[in-house]
Amino acid sequence: MSSDNESKNSRMTWEGCSVLLDINDGDRLVFARLSPAAKLKIGNKNCSLQPLIGCPFGTVFQLDSSSDGAPFLSPLQSKGNVNNTEEIKDGQFQAESKDGQLSSESKDNRSLIDNNTAQSLTGEDIEDMRRQGAKGNEIIEALIANSATFDKKTSFSQDKYRLKKQKKYAPKVLIRRPVARSICEAYFKKYPLKIGFLRVDTLSLLLSMANVSSNSDILVVDMVGGLLTGAVAERLGGTGFVCNSYLGQAPSMDIVRIFNLSDEICKRIVRTSISDLLSQKESPEQNPKHDVGIVESQSNDQMSASVCMEEASHSSENVISDLGAENAENNTFPALRVCKAIKAGEKASQEIIDSWKENGFSSLIIAAPDLDTWTLVKDLLPLLSNSAPFAIYHQYLQPLATCMHNLQLEKMAIGLQITEPWLREYQVLPSRTHPCMQMSAFGGYILSGTKICSN
Repeated sequence: MSSDNESKNSRMTWEGCSVLLDINDGDRLVFARLSPAAKLKIGNKNCSLQPLIGCPFGTVFQLDSSSDGAPFLSPLQSKGNVNNTEEIKDGQFQAESKDGQLSSESKDNRSLIDNNTAQSLTGEDIEDMRRQGAKGNEIIEALIANSATFDKKTSFSQDKYRLKKQKKYAPKVLIRRPVARSICEAYFKKYPLKIGFLRVDTLSLLLSMANVSSNSDILVVDMVGGLLTGAVAERLGGTGFVCNSYLGQAPSMDIVRIFNLSDEICKRIVRTSISDLLSQKESPEQNPKHDVGIVESQSNDQMSASVCMEEASHSSENVISDLGAENAENNTFPALRVCKAIKAGEKASQEIIDSWKENGFSSLIIAAPDLDTWTLVKDLLPLLSNSAPFAIYHQYLQPLATCMHNLQLEKMAIGLQITEPWLREYQVLPSRTHPCMQMSAFGGYILSGTKICSN
């Protein structure tokens, strides 16, 4: 393998790779391509992303200011494990003191009045500290020392106060590897329409029910921005093929660019129209005619809101796709740049199509919420080999129920079942573990089954 491919397979970032930047524990999620010219805007400051090149994924950076006031990202040093446990019983905070004795004190926030007079440190004082080269943590400690009510707060309120000030004066940036899970979570949190409201647990079920494994030839109908295609290619790992089929104009596959897939894996992602696949088995006059208008309009909408990861040709900065920042005036997502063609997704050769005609595909995965499910399945299921599994995702139940009923009538598949994924997210903190107050209760539906010979 070349040194370029070796660097892409390492756990370190490299120049030109895509990363997911998690700012302040999910407050903002930014996709960026690292280069010396790339910059990230945090608050009202632009900082270079060059320090992130060559660092391991999972490294946490903190925004600091140099002596001349220029912002920069510096790696945050770990302070190690802090063994300071607290037991909370009936509002009594019992913490172990230095002499080993348990001291009990009762605290609550009932007597605290938020009248903006508790903090004696003014904005001018904070700016003076910054000009003198004070770090973000030093400013936070100064705010705590000059707060008249901090010591009267409960331990939970003190933690919230520290976290609030840390996000403002010492933002943290976590480098996350852009894999299927992290990409799906980021889009589902900030832009779910782009991926058809496909949740991460639903995506994993699709791959499992379709038996996506090495050396498989997977037929995919991906109308969710390329997320499904990238996830399948990532699991195959450079073996087999991923055939992205479509009706009319080819849909957007911009999300595939974020996966940092190697050249070998990209060669295994091919595209072809459904009419080309069906023409190998039927005459052109017998091919079913589909309403292409929906596909074309939906594709144009996706392209207009696509996430671009390429460097701008007329700019010194890299294009950064911010999924968390919203327009300050109309509270909407910013307009994103249209991407160019990518290496992955070349047109399938006639030789490969003939091989699929003879042997059939290993499995079928459909995620096309805007297309008629039964029409797609009726045309594509004969392209599978016998006993091949299939999995179909839809945001609503009725299209899948209709498709399941028709499959039973036509006796085209067995083992049919409709699954509704269920996921509950928990907050796990000392003495305050509970389900998250705001979480998604809906993950769509999956129709799965096994294709049988109709003869």
